[in-house]
Amino acid sequence: MNTITAALGTDRARRPRAALTVLLAAAAAVGAPFYFAPFQVFQLTMVLLYAVALAGLNLLVGFGGQISLGHGAFFAAGAYTAAVMLDRYDSGHLATLPVAAAGCFLLGLGFGVPALRLRGLYLALITLSFAVFLPPLLKRLEPVTGGSMGLTVDKLQPPAWSGLAEDQWTYFVVLAVTAVALLLARNLLRSSVGRALLAVRDNESAAEVMGVRLSLHKTLAFAWSAMFAGVAGCLYTWVIGFVSPDSFSFVLSITLLAGLVVGGLASLYGPLLGAAFVMYVPSVSQDVSEAAPGVVFGLLIITVMFVAPTGLAGLPGRVLGAVSRRLPRTTAALDRTPEADSVPEADSVPLAEPKSQAGCRPATTLTPADSAVVDAEPVGAPPRTEKE
Repeated sequence: MNTITAALGTDRARRPRAALTVLLAAAAAVGAPFYFAPFQVFQLTMVLLYAVALAGLNLLVGFGGQISLGHGAFFAAGAYTAAVMLDRYDSGHLATLPVAAAGCFLLGLGFGVPALRLRGLYLALITLSFAVFLPPLLKRLEPVTGGSMGLTVDKLQPPAWSGLAEDQWTYFVVLAVTAVALLLARNLLRSSVGRALLAVRDNESAAEVMGVRLSLHKTLAFAWSAMFAGVAGCLYTWVIGFVSPDSFSFVLSITLLAGLVVGGLASLYGPLLGAAFVMYVPSVSQDVSEAAPGVVFGLLIITVMFVAPTGLAGLPGRVLGAVSRRLPRTTAALDRTPEADSVPEADSVPLAEPKSQAGCRPATTLTPADSAVVDAEPVGAPPRTEKE
């Protein structure tokens, strides 16, 4: 009962801090476009849309325990869905979002079928093949996709009543979609679907014994992940205003997976940290070495993984754990003063006879004249008589 009460008290204590953190983050996010330059606002917008893609990948890899190297293909599918609708059918920007999400959800259901029989490297190769053959396929479908030249579409335009610039309006729209997507991912993980995904990740046999339908939840994991990637691709079309097959090579899938691992697997705010890594680290690598930015990028990934094996999201916990382990040792060392060490406690003093200055008890020399020796009888000797 005391344990339950303590857990409830801890949970109640965490809620105000979590609410305060959310409010501070929301205030910073709302005020960012009014403080930074247009190009920096564009970078923040890209971080937000990458966070949506990584949130979907986190559902599949971090919580579902399945490996996907084709997430960039779902990203491209959502981007091209929005671009084709805007270019060929002249639909509104907001109308492209649900279509891209639904189309990628169905596409994820189709690719979730191999996940029923494959796992590990075999599943990773299947998803990687999708990311490899999609760009050449987009080039072949020139009447629809524009071929190698791609498609150029209109960007989001701010309404007159907003009084915002184009980059600011785009940022706020993407921020709203990202907030809804992250909230949906959070609620999904706290539902029965999320608990089933965790059970499948930890032990498939035990989950099946408990009544979890492996085929259903594995397929749904791919579907949800693909839907989030499609939404991120749609946002990419809104922000960039141009799509081409070369923008969605298999390198994008590898980069997204690396960003998720660096940000933190199975973490709710790990996708945000991973998205910032995906957006800013390549540009930093380019500034450090124009000849070999990939080398710098790889070294930075290795450094982050060495410092934070559980990702950037787990770094604060590792630091606090290390500090909490060292604090008791430091406190115990400070409590032990020289006076306390020099004067032993009464209970710990051994009961011994006093010793001489030389450190040992003085030896006693016995002579035959001593009565104690003369009168002493040897052990085992017969008793003396009066005549003796």
